[in-house]
Amino acid sequence: MAYSQPFPLAQPPTKATQQNFAPDLAVRLICPECRDPNPNIVEEFSSGDLVCGTCGLVLGDRVVDTRSEWRTFANDEGDDPSRVGAASDPLMDGIEQLDTVISFQDGGSGIARELQRAASRSQSSRSERNLLTAFRDISSWCDQFSLPKTIADIAKQLYKRSDEEKLFRGKQPDAVIAACIFIACRQAHVPRTFREICNLTHVTKKTLGQCYKALEQAFNLTPGASATHANMAPSTGPESLVVRYCNHLDLPPKVQSYCADIIVAAREHGIADGRSPVSIAGGAIYFTCCLLNTPKTLKEIGDVAGVSEGTIRLVYRLYYAERKKIVNKKWIEEGKVHMSNLRDEGPR
Repeated sequence: MAYSQPFPLAQPPTKATQQNFAPDLAVRLICPECRDPNPNIVEEFSSGDLVCGTCGLVLGDRVVDTRSEWRTFANDEGDDPSRVGAASDPLMDGIEQLDTVISFQDGGSGIARELQRAASRSQSSRSERNLLTAFRDISSWCDQFSLPKTIADIAKQLYKRSDEEKLFRGKQPDAVIAACIFIACRQAHVPRTFREICNLTHVTKKTLGQCYKALEQAFNLTPGASATHANMAPSTGPESLVVRYCNHLDLPPKVQSYCADIIVAAREHGIADGRSPVSIAGGAIYFTCCLLNTPKTLKEIGDVAGVSEGTIRLVYRLYYAERKKIVNKKWIEEGKVHMSNLRDEGPR
């Protein structure tokens, strides 16, 4: 079965198609003596023979025993020890996944350290070692960001494809890793902002943007497109940021829903157009908190969103000037919100 290559190039080079050979699944094994269309074939692992259960004819020998190497008593031993070792990693395809560990106990002669260096050089090439180092960094940074394993796997897959295509010769590996994590977050519907990725990886915003643009053009990654171009994921919009910011601020769930509706209404009327999603999310949260009489200071919201208090106040003033357009009249009629809770914060 042929699997599609993850993150295909935008314009893959045309190659001559080769004929794929596969086993004929229509072939059936039957006994030449009985010729029964539904044969009763028995595998005798003790003798290693393949025997017809009807007439006793030996159809094959040297059968490999695929059962467990020993019996398991689950009540006594816990987990099944019949199979050991970690599962094979598809991301490590073509790379040796078995390691040789040499003990440091050499009596202080230093031979163990030299043997360990020689073993590490002989086991893998320089490109493989760099790839393994990048995979470890991706896993470490995703753990620091509390991102699930699926995002780390997507980022590793994208980094491996970029390494195979030699897209970033001379670029810092940290910048490429940061761009891969940023794209993986967008595809997994948990987008993160450039500022958050830069604070995590200590990569400049300019370098991160260059690597992101290069990956986007090489693999035809339209904003929010998945690896197979089947589903479209949202970009880093203010609505997706509001949910996360409200959780960090310990705000009730109703604030999130009201805030999302206010952002949508403001976008329809062209209010605060051109502002960054982070600024709009911070200003909308502050506007909603004032509307619902849920006290949250500008400093608290600014620390979570990563923007200044003046930026949040500016978006709030834009919303306050058009408050009659963006606040649903049904909320006022039902008594859920009170416009009197809003206060005019002029220029300071």
